[in-house]
Amino acid sequence: MSTGREGVGIPPRYVFSGAVALLFWWVAYRSLLPLATWLTYRLFGLAEGTRLASSVEFFLYDTPKVMLLLTIVVFAVGVVRSYFTAERARRILAGKREAVGNVMAALLGIVTPFCSCSAVPLFIGFVTAGVPLGVTFSFLISAPMDNEIALVLLFGLFGWKIAAMYLGTGLAVAMIAGWTIGRIGMERHVEPWVYEAIGGAGEGVVDERITLADRVRHGLDAVRDIVGKVWIYIVLGIAVGAGIHGYVPENFLASVMGRGAWWSVPLSVVIGIPMYANAAGIIPIVEALLGKGAALGTVLAFMMSVIALSLPEMIILRKVLRPALIATFAGVVGIGIMIVGYLFNALV
Repeated sequence: MSTGREGVGIPPRYVFSGAVALLFWWVAYRSLLPLATWLTYRLFGLAEGTRLASSVEFFLYDTPKVMLLLTIVVFAVGVVRSYFTAERARRILAGKREAVGNVMAALLGIVTPFCSCSAVPLFIGFVTAGVPLGVTFSFLISAPMDNEIALVLLFGLFGWKIAAMYLGTGLAVAMIAGWTIGRIGMERHVEPWVYEAIGGAGEGVVDERITLADRVRHGLDAVRDIVGKVWIYIVLGIAVGAGIHGYVPENFLASVMGRGAWWSVPLSVVIGIPMYANAAGIIPIVEALLGKGAALGTVLAFMMSVIALSLPEMIILRKVLRPALIATFAGVVGIGIMIVGYLFNALV
């Protein structure tokens, strides 16, 4: 990595190139709906009002829309993350008091790269650096659930109110669940070998004095890496959403996932746990469910369950946690998600 000092100002070529790229992005984004309509009814010749036409138009509109939103936000956050890494988050949280640490950990989870495959090394790094167990869990819950992809896609599809409500309740679940796990005192249910790994706790310090060009390349690399990995999940998620949008009767989902069905929230949490999807793949399904009459709280509980309580992540965490702690983690987070679902259904 380059060790040259950052320039004081932004070179004009970066400003011009960025402005042109944003202009092309905006024109493309604004053209998506008329293009999807033209393709569906003119090029493919589908009859308006049919289930197939509704599904096809949904798929042709949402696929490029989500990809465009994802590309711009991943690039921007990739640049931001060149200033802020998981290693820095670990150093910030080390030695903090538990209550303050839970709040900071949940907030840091929003801007820190994390996926289920890195759960074990992150957990070991945090614990061996002196971060309390409950604070570590606040981070592990917040990072995948309140990540920037989920927030930007929610904003782009549903508006800032739903995105803000999701962020606020997601942070609350992460903070309270982490604090609760810390209060229970379950350190004895961490595998003993984790505490024996203290010798590696200081590794990974990164030289942060890099140039603006390095940061731009970091953003482009993030786009290639993240979008390259999740695009198939996005397409599959939108395909499922398109099927729901076109073929599932509104009355059916309203009766199963509507606010009048008290059992719909816990059922949605249970259904979401064994599923494996990231925010980019699950949000198109959420959009389709809401469009068919499902209650907002029930759908958000389903989404939170898929992202924060995925079975693959719990299987991976079994390497460092004993079953009693994994069950406690799932139970505490699951109860928090259900409270969020009932609260949204009551207020919205």
